[in-house]
Amino acid sequence: MRTYRISGATVNQTPLDWKGNIENIKHVLKQARDNDVEILCLPELSISGYGCEDLFLSEWLPKKTLSLIPELINETKGLLTSFNIPLKFKGKLYNTAIVVQDCKILGIYAKQYMALDGVHYEPRWFEPWPVGLVEEFDWFGENVPIGDLTFDFEDWKIGFEICEDAWRGESRPACRLYEKKVNLILNPSASHFAMQKTLERIELIEQSTTSFDCTYVYANLLGNEAGRMIYDGEIIVAQKGKLFLRNQLLSFEPYQLAFVDISPDEKVSPNAQLVAPVESKEIEFPKATSLALFDYLRKSKTKGYTLSLSGGADSATCAVMVADMVSRGIQAYGKEAFCKKINQPELSRFSEKEIVGKIFHTAYQGTVNSSEDTLMAAKELAESIGATFHNWTIDTAVDSYTSTISTALNRELNWQHDDLALQNIQARARSPIIWMLTNITGTLLLTTSNRSEGDVGYTTMDGDTSGSLAPISSVDKHFIRKWLRFAESDLGYTGLKRINNLAPTAELRPKDQNQTDEDDLMPYDIMVEIEKLAIRDHKSPTEVFSQLKSLDLEPESLLKEHIIKFYRLWSRNQWKRERLAPAFHLDEFNVDPRTWCRFPILSAGYQEELQELMED
Repeated sequence: MRTYRISGATVNQTPLDWKGNIENIKHVLKQARDNDVEILCLPELSISGYGCEDLFLSEWLPKKTLSLIPELINETKGLLTSFNIPLKFKGKLYNTAIVVQDCKILGIYAKQYMALDGVHYEPRWFEPWPVGLVEEFDWFGENVPIGDLTFDFEDWKIGFEICEDAWRGESRPACRLYEKKVNLILNPSASHFAMQKTLERIELIEQSTTSFDCTYVYANLLGNEAGRMIYDGEIIVAQKGKLFLRNQLLSFEPYQLAFVDISPDEKVSPNAQLVAPVESKEIEFPKATSLALFDYLRKSKTKGYTLSLSGGADSATCAVMVADMVSRGIQAYGKEAFCKKINQPELSRFSEKEIVGKIFHTAYQGTVNSSEDTLMAAKELAESIGATFHNWTIDTAVDSYTSTISTALNRELNWQHDDLALQNIQARARSPIIWMLTNITGTLLLTTSNRSEGDVGYTTMDGDTSGSLAPISSVDKHFIRKWLRFAESDLGYTGLKRINNLAPTAELRPKDQNQTDEDDLMPYDIMVEIEKLAIRDHKSPTEVFSQLKSLDLEPESLLKEHIIKFYRLWSRNQWKRERLAPAFHLDEFNVDPRTWCRFPILSAGYQEELQELMED
C-alpha cells in the first residue's frame, strides 16, 4: 500500500455570508490542490454556517446552499472531499456530506444522530437518517445515492461520522463501519469550544483508531461564527492509537489546511513536529476569548469596545482580553492587515498600544463608597495596556434619585432598612453615562458578569448587567481570580498587580462596613464546587451535601448553610439570567438559558429538598 496525502481543514465562517464562506473554502481547495492533497476533510455545515438557528426551518436557505455546490465541485480536481450542507429530501431536512472526487459527485452521507445536550438543539431543525437506509437523490437531473454510505478510493474504504455521530458509544456509525471493513473515517465537525475539551476529542479519536482498526480524520469549524459559540478549528489525523497530525488551535486566520503523508497501515512513527501539544486552561482562555472578541468586532462592523472599569477582577479580565485581542491580531496579520480586518485601516499608522486606545474606551465611575485602591487599580491597568481611561463620579446622579424617592415616600432612606435599594441605585446610576460614551464612540458595551454571579444573582439588573456582550459570563469567579495572577506573572500583564492584591468587592456599602463579595455570598472556591454538582450535574441539595462533605472543604454545618443559600439564590434569580447579555461559551457548562441551562422562572425553589437537607 502506498502513502497518501490526507488533510483536514478549518474555516472561520459566518451564517448567511455566502460570498465569504465560499471564498474561504475555495482558498482551502486551492491550497489542497497546490500541495497535492488527495483526501480532504472539511468541517460540518461549513457552507451555510452551523449557527443559522431557525433559518434552517426555511425553504430558501437549504435551496440556496445547494445551489452553491456545483461551483465548488469544479474546484476538486485530483481531490476527494465533502461539502457539508443542510439538505432537504422528501420534505425533511438532513445534515449531510456531499462526497465528491475529481469534480464528480459520488454520493451523499446523512448524519444519523442529532446533538441535543448543552448548547445544541439540532433535532429542532434536522432529522436523523435511519441506520442502513440508502435512497436516490435527484442531483440536478442525475440520481445519486443518499444515506448510510461508504466510498472506495484505492486502498481506502471511507466512511463518515458527522460530529455527534462519533459520541454515541456502541450505537455510533463507526461500529457498523468496522463491520464493513472501512479503514478511513472522516469526521466533519462543528464542535463548540470549551476549555480542555480537546482532551476528550483526542481520547475519543485515539480509541476509535484502535477499536475500529482505522485511520481517523477530524476537522472542526473555527472562530466565533454566530455570536455565542466559539470553535477552535482543531484538525486531527490519527492511526493505531497515535496522533499523526494535530494543529495549533484558535487561529486568527480565516482558514487553515494541515496534512500528513500516511498509508492505511503506516509503519513509520508519527512526526512529533506535526502534533501540536495540548495547552493549559490558562492559555486556552485568553486565546479563545480574544479570538471571539476579534470575530465579534469585525463581523458586527463596530468600532471597538467600551467598559466600565471598576478596579475589580471581572472588569480587569475583560480589559486584558481586549488588549490581548489586539496583540494576537497584530501578531497574526501585521498591523496594516489587522486594522483592515477590523474595518479601520486608518489606525495602522499607530503603535499597538495606541491602537488599543483608539478602539477601547474605559471609565472608572466612583462614588463616596469607592476606594482610592480600586481607582488606582483601574487607572494603572488601563495605562499599562493603552486603553483610553476616564474617571468620573456618579454621586450627583445617585443623590438625585435618592432625594426623589425620599420625597415621594416622605422619609429619609437609611442603610439599616434600605440596604439593597441603596446599593442597586449606585450600580444603575452608572449605566446611562457609560452607555452614552458607548454611543458617542460607536462601540459595543461589555458587561463584566461572571458565572458565579449569574448563579446567585449577585448583580444589578440595568446596572452592571447593562451592555451588548458578556464575554466572561460562562467562567466562574474562582478561576478568574487564579487566571489574573497567571496573566500577571506569565503573560506579562504587570498592570494587574494592584488588582490581584485586592479582595473582590462591589464597593456599594459605606467604607466602614468593609464589604466583600465572599462575605455577601460565600467563598468562591466553595461556590464552584456546589455549582458543579447542582447545575452541571443536576444534583439535589442532599446529593450535593453527600458528595461534598467527604472532601472536608469546611465544617459540615457551614457547608449546609452555603448549599441552602446557593439553591435559594439560584431559584429566585432565574429572571436575571434570562436577561443577561449574549455570552461566549468558554467552559464545560454555563448558566445562560438560551444556550445551556434552562430553569423555570417561577418554582417552589427546592423548598422540600432544602427542608430534607436541614433535617438530615
